[in-house]
Amino acid sequence: MITVVGLGPGSKNALTIGVLEVLKNNSNIYFRTEKHPNVEYLKSLGVQFETCDKFYEKYDSFDDIYKAIAEELIKLHEEKGDLVYAVPGHPLVAEKSVTLLLNLCEENCIESKLMPSVSFIDAVIESLKLDPIEGVKIVDAFDIKDQIMDKRIGMVITQVYNKFIASETKLALCEYYKDDTDIIFVRAAGVEGLESIRTIKLYDLDRQEDIDYLTSIYIPKKPYETKDFQDLLSVMETLRGEEGCMWDLEQTHESLKRYLIEECYEVIEAIDEEDDEKLIEELGDVLLQVVFHAQIGKEDGYFNINDIIQGITNKMISRHPHIFSDVKVRSSKEVLDNWEDIKKKEKSMETYTDELKHVPKCLPGLMRAEKVQRKAGKVGFDWNDVEPAMEKVLEELQEIKDVYKGGEMSRIQEEVGDLIFATVNIARLLDIDPEFAVNYTIDKFIKRFQFIEESGIQKGLDMKSMTLDEMDVLWEEAKKS
Repeated sequence: MITVVGLGPGSKNALTIGVLEVLKNNSNIYFRTEKHPNVEYLKSLGVQFETCDKFYEKYDSFDDIYKAIAEELIKLHEEKGDLVYAVPGHPLVAEKSVTLLLNLCEENCIESKLMPSVSFIDAVIESLKLDPIEGVKIVDAFDIKDQIMDKRIGMVITQVYNKFIASETKLALCEYYKDDTDIIFVRAAGVEGLESIRTIKLYDLDRQEDIDYLTSIYIPKKPYETKDFQDLLSVMETLRGEEGCMWDLEQTHESLKRYLIEECYEVIEAIDEEDDEKLIEELGDVLLQVVFHAQIGKEDGYFNINDIIQGITNKMISRHPHIFSDVKVRSSKEVLDNWEDIKKKEKSMETYTDELKHVPKCLPGLMRAEKVQRKAGKVGFDWNDVEPAMEKVLEELQEIKDVYKGGEMSRIQEEVGDLIFATVNIARLLDIDPEFAVNYTIDKFIKRFQFIEESGIQKGLDMKSMTLDEMDVLWEEAKKS
């Protein structure tokens, strides 16, 4: 039998009579650590024990420490028989060594027994006068980076036992809360003479001088502290509700298409301008479009935001087998090749032509042309270098010359399209983004046009009254400047 007992949060009044009887009437006793306020009291009662503190010096990570303690206790049980293992607080609250030990007991067919005392959570709740029914989230400081913050419930963060951990905790919390948020610093909750509870600013957390293994912090629920994703969903639901906005209520998936396209282009513009504030705003506008469509889907009963999130999460996992599975890759090219192979299977694309047809028709023409050409090029339908592509452009230009005088618009349109498509091939083979190239030229054209207009104004001329030859002279000047 291995009996696991809790020593409470630190006050002798929190020890149960049952635990005291076990400790006083057994000799084969092991404490996880001697660093606990009740140790001196237990020694005064004649309790003799050995500690596992040596493992803290031997291993660098707590996972290794707790694993070693659990394995050592199993070994000691085999050698000495029944034993008692004592841990701070409650054996099942933030005690990983106990969890590991119980698993090993089950594997080795060793009977185990738990004898709890008051946990440090109980002490914190009592000291802060909290009602847990209103919602309390309990988080280990070592796990803080993997936690999802929620301002709607209070949060107790345990094991903030030194300034480094406090600093890591502060940084993680500042990703969600404002850095001047009021938090409650709790040390030695429930231990008379040692307890210290005070309100501090979040940015001051790692500046407290009395941080030690008895330290926790509490962040009360702060529904108006910040805005999060849930708030955005709630705002959209309100806008689409019975008392909502008339314009928002009129929108459909179809009517919102143009806004999604516009917002995406505004994001691209913010990136090009290297304007972070603008990028934040424009990315928010794109996110709003996603939430808008999700709300309409929810009202129609077909899907909601959770379906969207689950879908993209599953896609990212399945499309990255080199991260989430055992597939090995050596380059970004192999990553992209895997992506395309997985995509073909998911979309049931059986032929190379299916891949070309899958390129969205609503893409900007230059972008769609480039993507179609790249996919065709992957199976060898491509030039080896740019020279023949340039010759193809001249050929297409000649074909336009051959047909434009005939006045047949369908033929002219076809040949102009061929010329543009051939030009995109040159850009692709030179590793130039055709969309970027044409937009660069448009901006250049506007600047030179502006030069012509401003030069004319300086001469008292309106552009409409200038001859083409006069404008051409100014255009050449603009090129030189």
